[in-house]
Amino acid sequence: MSKPRSLVLPPRTRARPLVTARGDFAALDTEPLGERRGTVLLLPGFTGSKEDFLALLGPLSEAGYRAVAVDGRGQYESRGSRGRAAYRRRALALDAVAQASALGDGPVHLLGHSFGGLVARGAASVAPAAFLSLTLLSSGPGRVARPQRIRVRVLRGSLALLPKERVWQAMCWLDSRGEEPDTDDAPQLAGFLERRWMRTRIAQLSGAGRLLLDRRDGTDELLALRTPLHIAYGADEMVWPVADLAAAAARTGAHHTVVVGAGHSPNVSHARELADRLTAFWERAATVGTVGHGVRTAP
Repeated sequence: MSKPRSLVLPPRTRARPLVTARGDFAALDTEPLGERRGTVLLLPGFTGSKEDFLALLGPLSEAGYRAVAVDGRGQYESRGSRGRAAYRRRALALDAVAQASALGDGPVHLLGHSFGGLVARGAASVAPAAFLSLTLLSSGPGRVARPQRIRVRVLRGSLALLPKERVWQAMCWLDSRGEEPDTDDAPQLAGFLERRWMRTRIAQLSGAGRLLLDRRDGTDELLALRTPLHIAYGADEMVWPVADLAAAAARTGAHHTVVVGAGHSPNVSHARELADRLTAFWERAATVGTVGHGVRTAP
């Protein structure tokens, strides 16, 4: 999961419900500083939330973009049903389309982090006219790497058998044995991470995990899109194989960004550098329009 380093809202940011034709979604809405250059919708990843983009909202605002991060259906502060059908990829993709429409700014730039990238790819496929561009951040067209598949299967199995409190305790214990122990988190951040976990629907976690394990490769789906495409990730990405991400960028002709020194969450660790890369892509995408990807650069 992404772990924000601070919960302080950036300037010009308000927490509000985003009211859409498919229900209300919790959102962080950041207005641009000065003249607006565009609007971007940000979709979080597996076990994540809108707060994963807190470090990115400020730099995007300073660059002239309205940035709106949302909790998806059943994530953290957004309501969600217990039924499995609500968390199929098409249903979640239609949610993202409705969110983009509810922003009222016309076509927007769409960014999905990790699992959010799977949702974003689906949204761009079902309603390409709703989006000026698509960025897959730390998100590949195929299933996750084998060690991550094992973790997702264990998590889904544990949620089917154990109370969420017990699963959270086990996750914290495992993290304490790794490189990023939860014991180093500030108390308010640790409390937030537990709250987020407890408020996220089990059906959402199970459904997202199921999609991450899907064997189908989505490269052909990306090739069929005429929306300008950006594939970005950290050089130390570990959820998807870096070789697979680079191959997908090459095959689709996507704009290709590798953030040196970053892992799975450049939106947290290298937010300002990532914002610079994103805004450069969006500026070029706005001039390219929907005439193919056509904005690829070397990493």
